[in-house]
Amino acid sequence: MGLALLPSQIAAFEQYTSELLTWNERFNLTAVTDREQVELRHYLDSLALLPSLAALEGTTVAALLGRTLRAVDVGAGAGLPGLALRILWPRLRLTLIEATGKKVRFMEHVVDLLGLSDVQVIHGRAEELALREPYRAGFDLVLARAVAPLPTLVEYLLPLARRSGRVVAYKGSAAHEEALSAEPGIQVLGGHLRKLIPVEVPGLAETRVLVVIDKVSQTPEGYPRGQGLARKQPLGGKMAAETAEEQDI
Repeated sequence: MGLALLPSQIAAFEQYTSELLTWNERFNLTAVTDREQVELRHYLDSLALLPSLAALEGTTVAALLGRTLRAVDVGAGAGLPGLALRILWPRLRLTLIEATGKKVRFMEHVVDLLGLSDVQVIHGRAEELALREPYRAGFDLVLARAVAPLPTLVEYLLPLARRSGRVVAYKGSAAHEEALSAEPGIQVLGGHLRKLIPVEVPGLAETRVLVVIDKVSQTPEGYPRGQGLARKQPLGGKMAAETAEEQDI
């Protein structure tokens, strides 16, 4: 994908993989248990954002990686895409939000093991954290991968983005349908659907699409709604659940 890794970054990914597979024997962190598939389905898939985002902003990957941005990974799971991006992007000030305790403990372990600075791991839910400072409107870049259908997901993500910030959701073959259903909610929440970017991940046959949403105005008070309403009554209408293919990545 045109990304050049330093030996230290390659070593960090190798450590990450070893820890992920070791912990996965005791805890269900990922359905992907083959080392090569971890590299393809987790790391390369996560890193596909970099050339796409650089092209969208009319710059180079090297210039992008030289920027300091505040980013949050919502529903980070085992730390993806956030930690994969942070290994290549030293100036990324990263927050990882995850509701499952065992996954939080794993991410804390990896952050400590790899000596990653400016990384905060939070045990919590985005729909609660997004209602208060410093999280609400606190991030330049808001990310989510394999979390929820887009009409639900945008209510978790957009309140976290600052005005003129950006939301990126990693999606699969249903991306265009989901984006169409989510557009009314995106507008309510202060967003503008910027672009759907198809990405090719080397070695991965499945369709991958980055849904890019710009934050153009403040999210109105009262969003995200509590009591699971984003999931039960999404602003963009009901959507089918994510495909099993996406849930496994």
